[in-house]
Amino acid sequence: MLLGTICKNKWSVKSISTKKSSFNEVLTDTFGRKHNYLRVSLTERCNLRCEYCMPFKGAKLSEQSKLLSNNEIVRLVSLFAEQGVDKIRITGGEPTVKKDIIQIVESLRDIRKLKTIAMTTNGLTLTKHLVNLQRAGLNALNVSLDTLQENTYGNITRRDGRLLKRVLAGIDLALQLGFSPVKVNCVLMKGINFDELGDFVEMTRDRKINYRFIEFMPFSMNDWEEKRMVPYKEAIQEILKSYPNFEPCDNEPNSTSKMYRVPGFAGSIGFISSMTDDYCDSCNRLRLMADGNLKACLFQNNEISLRDPLREGASDEELLDIISNAVKDKKRKHAVADRTKSVATVISGGRLARNVSKASIVGHHARNIWTGSGSGGGDDQPRLTHVDGRSGDARMVDVSGKRETRRTATAVAQVRLDATATRLIAEDACKKGDVLSVARLAGICAAKATWQLIPLCHQIRLDSVTVDARLDELRCRVHITATAVSTDRTGVEMECLTACSVAALTVYDMCKAVSRDMVIEHVKLLSKTGGKTDYRAKGNDDDYSANG
Repeated sequence: MLLGTICKNKWSVKSISTKKSSFNEVLTDTFGRKHNYLRVSLTERCNLRCEYCMPFKGAKLSEQSKLLSNNEIVRLVSLFAEQGVDKIRITGGEPTVKKDIIQIVESLRDIRKLKTIAMTTNGLTLTKHLVNLQRAGLNALNVSLDTLQENTYGNITRRDGRLLKRVLAGIDLALQLGFSPVKVNCVLMKGINFDELGDFVEMTRDRKINYRFIEFMPFSMNDWEEKRMVPYKEAIQEILKSYPNFEPCDNEPNSTSKMYRVPGFAGSIGFISSMTDDYCDSCNRLRLMADGNLKACLFQNNEISLRDPLREGASDEELLDIISNAVKDKKRKHAVADRTKSVATVISGGRLARNVSKASIVGHHARNIWTGSGSGGGDDQPRLTHVDGRSGDARMVDVSGKRETRRTATAVAQVRLDATATRLIAEDACKKGDVLSVARLAGICAAKATWQLIPLCHQIRLDSVTVDARLDELRCRVHITATAVSTDRTGVEMECLTACSVAALTVYDMCKAVSRDMVIEHVKLLSKTGGKTDYRAKGNDDDYSANG
């Protein structure tokens, strides 16, 4: 009966959880981050073609019918506001190309719990729209501007460089209207605008502008090159050459930028170090795309559709469950932050150096494993806690002396398929039914029964278990991720690993009639928190996730 319901409502099986979303926990992820900031894309269209953002010919746009209507946007934002979101930022594409943007802002203003309605824009039409937008309720503004030179502006935007004058006029108008500060976003790139650093700083001398420099980031549609990226520490060193008293100043809570200023200047400078020093631990942002997909992280490839269940008549409670599952699925670090740990460019002794770790291959070294009692050991030495130190017998660890804490863990696994099995799963044509949905359910059931399957595991109270199984048609693989949360005296990594293993075995069982060449691999713990020591897997997580 349950499986039939799941298969009938396709939108409800993207992520299945055992936990009902409570009012104050919907927007809190498994790492304790509370999300009160929602970015809302009003449109996919843009009137510029900035080289770091999209291809020269532009991006393929969704059909209008597949984009959220104004009423749908307002309903979803209202839902997020009821759960604690008090700041939204309207974005695009370019939000000002949407003809009814004034009406949208007015509708958002009527949502009582919203304190901030901000907008990020390229500034081309600010002189035309900003007065009316402010009257409608807009009270915060970011302008994207990567250069103060007309020729460079034309090269970056692939438009007439003389349009720069319009943007600068829009910034001045915003200051006159009392927007304070006006935030100006700039992607610093070597060989493009790095030589304008001094000019950018001078913009803050008499204007209450927060000029924010963003490290050049890779996206699927841009031509990213690491050699063009300017690490924030290098930018600071360059500014100090001309402004020796350049100094750090206070940051706002959950700010993405590291704030600096030149004493006596009206404005300030910020550095958004997405690549070399991420701010993931304090992230409080979610993103609602123009097509109704929810992204918990800008760099997270998996998106959860809110449009489809909304249009199929989902209740507020059902929508909140979907939102909660998406938030709980958010990783501790974004994929770019993990990937750049080994390639991040840093400043060392005034010179650029690459932070590369080298593995030692001097030889194999044996080590003594202490079992926890007897002489010759200490608490800081490795030991097998499930082995009695005197008798050598297996034992269950006594956790009665430990305190209860909130514990989380995430594990992954992968099933390698052949082309036939991949096609049948994609077409939902396996004789035994919906492979991915059954695998998810099997994983959840297995997590709850871990203490019965693994002899020395404790029976613990699970607050939630989320199992996600996704098909990578291109690589012929099923990627499985399991996250468990418990408030107890012992961790939940075994529950996650068991969930992944059984979900993978379920995929094998349901597809073995057409192929026995499948391989279950990369069963791995990614992270655990809340115990004596936290853990984060070393290496490239892309090898074990659907983002790979």
